[in-house]
Amino acid sequence: MPRCRRCQRRVQYQCRRGRGRIAGELRAARVLFLTDIAGVLDKEMQLLDRLSCDDIDGLIKDETITGGMIPKVTYATDAVKLGVNGAFITDGRVPHALLNEILAGGEEGLGSGGGGTVVTL
Repeated sequence: MPRCRRCQRRVQYQCRRGRGRIAGELRAARVLFLTDIAGVLDKEMQLLDRLSCDDIDGLIKDETITGGMIPKVTYATDAVKLGVNGAFITDGRVPHALLNEILAGGEEGLGSGGGGTVVTL
């Protein structure tokens, strides 16, 4: 079984870093990370619908992004830095969350606007 070059874990579904890296290496149009909250939230618990990689670095430094969201945004930024057009962090509890983000992205292909956070360069 192949291993993630960065973390040396076997590339399986639980290896999010591997998924971000694979998406980048394949130059995928999009990569999606499902979570159990609406997406990346600010300190007032409001959804941040679009973030750049620079925004994410600042939000980690000021401790707006903490805990289990740090790996998700890190893997998302890895993917977009490797050429993925957009990485989505969205609520997997929402019915049809994957379809909403994949199919309702508009001309830009940057998500439905109906929930979740889009990470871009």
